[in-house]
Amino acid sequence: MATIELDHLTKVYPDGTRAVDGLHLEIADGELVVFVGPSGCGKTSALRMVAGLEDITEGEVRVGGKVVNDLPPKARDMAMIFQNYALYPHMNVYDNIAFGLKMRGFDRAEIRRRVDKAAGILGLEEVLAKRPRHLSGGQRQRVAMGRAIVREPQAFLMDEPLSNLDAKLRVQVRAEIARIQRDLGVTTIYVTHDQSEAVTLGDRVCVLRDGVLQQVDRPQVLYDRPANLFVAGFIGSPAMNLVQAEIVERGGTRAARFGPHELSVPEGVHLDAGRRVMLGIRPEDIRLAGGQAAAGSTLDVTVDIREDMGAEVFLHFSVDAPAVTAEALKEMAGEEAAEAAAYQHGHSAWIARVARGSEVREGNRALLAVDTRLLHFFDPARSGGARVAGERLESGSAAPNQIRRQALSSVDALDGALPVAALLELVRGDVDGTALSDHRDLDLTGVLEVLLDLAGDLV
Repeated sequence: MATIELDHLTKVYPDGTRAVDGLHLEIADGELVVFVGPSGCGKTSALRMVAGLEDITEGEVRVGGKVVNDLPPKARDMAMIFQNYALYPHMNVYDNIAFGLKMRGFDRAEIRRRVDKAAGILGLEEVLAKRPRHLSGGQRQRVAMGRAIVREPQAFLMDEPLSNLDAKLRVQVRAEIARIQRDLGVTTIYVTHDQSEAVTLGDRVCVLRDGVLQQVDRPQVLYDRPANLFVAGFIGSPAMNLVQAEIVERGGTRAARFGPHELSVPEGVHLDAGRRVMLGIRPEDIRLAGGQAAAGSTLDVTVDIREDMGAEVFLHFSVDAPAVTAEALKEMAGEEAAEAAAYQHGHSAWIARVARGSEVREGNRALLAVDTRLLHFFDPARSGGARVAGERLESGSAAPNQIRRQALSSVDALDGALPVAALLELVRGDVDGTALSDHRDLDLTGVLEVLLDLAGDLV
């Protein structure tokens, strides 16, 4: 097993397409990291450069501390699992799994040991004599995984291995992949366009857009604190509700106003009155207001569509305020969906995820309560709609080395911001450029030490 380091990895194709742009990432030994993003974001190109299947334009790939840029794929000791199972139809399961070992000259006893071990892990003992055409889709994918496992490589590279499976089988095999990777402890890079796969599988998730790393962190952090509008809209299903809003002051407190609605800005979020923002609310943070709701936390709406999902109910409604139409959202929703949203004439389509048993029907008025502690704010003036405010980290809640590592991996995603702003994003949850000295509750000595260390790495 080994660490994998991507040092400002870049891929530019002959036609000038910059598929991957300065990808900087360190993957720990035994870690499962997921590359996720829409089609064309560069995730597969990055994986293929790690595997040695694509030439590297700039940067380095290091495996176990050694640069492998010039090594051919077979010398990198990595096993790939593709979307296409690539099984030999004339061979049975045993021979398919054993084929690579036979080509490398392993003796029969060692081949038998490895194949039997892999078959036991994957639950394939009963089908070793069968040919691929007699197997289900899930079994075929497990055979492909078995062929990778018997190699006992330093790393697994998985390129959308579940895309050919139906929804139910995808969930089952996804769980098997997570179990197998955990049991084997092999460093793994997994590529997918499905954010549900990404957040359920990955120790960390890398969100890419146009070849640029937008954010890398644990799935829960991506969900709770998306770095920008793209990550906010991409992570989570249903997607985050977004609307253009203005910050107003009401009796010493501040609220986000959009159309006839106002929601209180939570404590610890510092936004000036009159500032224009893009407000985000996740569907699961909206519920039916059953009793006395706090002022500044409700929406009075008309339900357009009700979707009964069994365990929950999705209520679709519109708010009388302009929708967010950033380029980042067009990429996620597609041009047709973006054009449809533009024709709503000052309305934004939203979803509330409420408990099953709700009696609200289509056409009914509904009073919805919003958990305003979980509001998200994004800056329309910054490229990509960077996050402008959120919950502040308590002093000492993140170790300096952790902050430093996150800052180094996030600098490129902050649209060219100075390292100071990168650190502010991580320590304060804000990138509005406020001076560090304005925040005396931070451990400034520790912050300055990290800044000096960070500056040394970036020079």
